[in-house]
Amino acid sequence: MAERTQGNSNTEINALLAGRVEAGDFPSAVYLVAERGAVRFAGALGEAVREPSRHAATLETVYDLASLTKPLVTGMLLALLVERGRVGLDSPVAEYLPAFGAGDKRAVTVRHLLTHTSGLPAWQPLNLLTGGRRERVLDSIAAQPLERPPGERVVYSDLGFITLGLLAQAVTGERLDDLARREIFEPLKLARTFFNPEQSMQTEVAACESGGNAYERGMCEGRQDAGGATRWREQTIWGEVHDGNAYFLGGAAGHAGLFSNVRETLRLASQSLPRTTSLLGPETCALFRENMTVGLNEARSLAWQLAATPESTAGPLLPPDAFGHLGFTGTSCWIDAAPERVFILLTNRTHARPLPFVNINGVRRRFHTLAVEALEGHETGSEG
Repeated sequence: MAERTQGNSNTEINALLAGRVEAGDFPSAVYLVAERGAVRFAGALGEAVREPSRHAATLETVYDLASLTKPLVTGMLLALLVERGRVGLDSPVAEYLPAFGAGDKRAVTVRHLLTHTSGLPAWQPLNLLTGGRRERVLDSIAAQPLERPPGERVVYSDLGFITLGLLAQAVTGERLDDLARREIFEPLKLARTFFNPEQSMQTEVAACESGGNAYERGMCEGRQDAGGATRWREQTIWGEVHDGNAYFLGGAAGHAGLFSNVRETLRLASQSLPRTTSLLGPETCALFRENMTVGLNEARSLAWQLAATPESTAGPLLPPDAFGHLGFTGTSCWIDAAPERVFILLTNRTHARPLPFVNINGVRRRFHTLAVEALEGHETGSEG
């Protein structure tokens, strides 16, 4: 491909990402590396949309951040509620959501949900599970048998963060998207961060899966309820949330649905650092670095994974207490708190390629390594 970059870009990072675009791992990549509040490197490569029309990626391109919604919105909202004394980390979920007050769910705490140690299953197609009725979502999740006792093992669970989104709504009496707008997006003056993009800005949004929900349809093959209430999307998913459960829930959910560009993703990520946050106190920010799952199979903090986790995507040069998260669409964000470094890589690996999607964890690790190496020899940069 003809390489095209923007901003104060880094040659080695550009070469890495351009090579993976050429290889077909993803059609576009936008990245940003910041240190102590200053943007050191940023670049945009490839095409954010290849079909049904073509649009180049830029630093302003809005991406479906997928599961980055978990730490950047849901985790942040829960941190705010904990800081204000409205939610207790070690309080039973049933205190806020009575549906969790029966059977094995009574032992599940808010901390269990935030660290993926609740024992809830990783995923279920909620449109099928509920017969297409959104009002049944909480009861349907609460009725799922726990796969393990709470606190025994980290099992990454979308259902757990969907529950946290419902919990935040129950505590505040507000819809999740309204709550996020009032508590996060508006105070930070974010103009390109939202749930459910307006149709008028579709051409500014990176496209996702070209075959509709083909990946999730495949996950549901063989289910007895697979022919039930749902109507799978078959067109290119572009300008609306990729995740099927978030789509079923109206585009805004605790686990997915957030859209943003790379610069505003930096603003969101910076709220996790004591010196750059305007939303939280420093004691609360410390929860994002604290290993709350010592001795378990993953190192987890409040809504984030820690680099101490074996095989994390942090790479070898980030310290054990660095924290990060991935998004299924091909996004990632990692933060090294001590030097206040933020590493953001946005791709749309689910677009314009046949299944299976490429595992890009190796690309993520290499990106972080190249960025750290460049920062070690880099003294000046433009203010972000």
